[in-house]
Parts: sequence; structure tokens; C-alpha cells
Amino acid sequence: MSRPADRPPLRVLLADDEHLIRGALAALLALEDDLVVVAEAATGPEAMAMARAHRPDVAVLDLNMPGADGIEVVTALRREVPECAAMIVTGHGRPGHLKQALSAGARGFLPKTVSAQRLAEIIRAVHDGNRYVDPELAAEAISAGDSPLTARETELLELAGDGATIAEIARRAALAPGTVRNYLSAAAAKLGAENRHVAARTARERGWIA
Repeated sequence: MSRPADRPPLRVLLADDEHLIRGALAALLALEDDLVVVAEAATGPEAMAMARAHRPDVAVLDLNMPGADGIEVVTALRREVPECAAMIVTGHGRPGHLKQALSAGARGFLPKTVSAQRLAEIIRAVHDGNRYVDPELAAEAISAGDSPLTARETELLELAGDGATIAEIARRAALAPGTVRNYLSAAAAKLGAENRHVAARTARERGWIA
């Protein structure tokens, strides 16, 4: 796409921990004469450092990155580089992630299967103040509904997700073991799971816990 002579190209930050994907995207976007990739990053903290240094117009962020995920980076960008429109690109978006991303201030949420030409169109759209959510991901989010878990149940399920014992969870959460059991039992019941491990897996699949 050609740009008006009086309009500078949009400055784009690409952040993805997979070098091959990031490099391919940068090369394809370079074919668009109204876009210029001013910085690349492989981790969440690096993405923020690049954003502070280069002040891009649009940040295209992978959902899962070392150090800080895309949603955390969106939150930080909104606070530190508010003029930058952020969008999330993911290989396995889950309903809960979509809602978290939009709540954090992301202007776009789309799968990595999108074509480079379509990505360029969405970059322009979000820079112009529009929002883009992949229709299929949006439909999945609507059908999944909101998380039924309380904040405490969510916290304890996250602790249980790595296989920790009740005693370990209780110590890390500063709660009595019996209290932990009660919360986890309630969470499992809400999710129709037979135990805390299945409940944690179900919640993670739906994007309700990390």
C-alpha cells in the first residue's frame, strides 16, 4: 500500500520469542511502504525497553513470551507509552486470554495464522483508533463465558496447577490447610472437576488461570 506523501510510515515494534516467525514478519511488513519495523524483541522486558527507546505507533506482541507475557506488556505500554496501540498475536488463544487482553487495553487480538497482508491492514486499523478481534476467537470467548471462580479460588488453583501439595499451597498462600482444601473443593465443584488437578487444567485451558 502506498502512503500519502505528507504522512510518515507507521512505526512498528515486533515482539515474539520465536526468531524465525519474528524475522519472517519483519521481512513481509517491510514490503509495505507505509509501515516500518523500528524494533524487534524476544522477551517481554525487551519489548518494553524497545518501546521506551523507539516510541512505536503500534506494537505487535506475542501472547507468550519469557519474562512477561503479551498482556503484561500491553498493561505496561498503556501506562508508559500510551501513544502506542498494542495488539496481541497468538498461536493458541484461549477465551480468558482474549478478555484479559482487551481489559488490559489491547486494540487487536488475532491468531498467528493471519496473512501478512491482513496483519498490515489490522496494524493500520488499530493505529487509526479501531479495534480488531478475530471472529473465531471472539465466538469461543462468548461461548465460554466468564470465569465462575473467585479471586482466591483462582489464586489457589494457580498454585495447585504445578502439582503442589495442600501443605505447600497453604504455606505459599499463608492459609490453613483446611481453608485451602475448602477453596479448592469449591473451585473444582464449579468447574465440574473431580479434583484440584483436573480443575486447574480446565481453568488453564479456558484461560482463567495462567
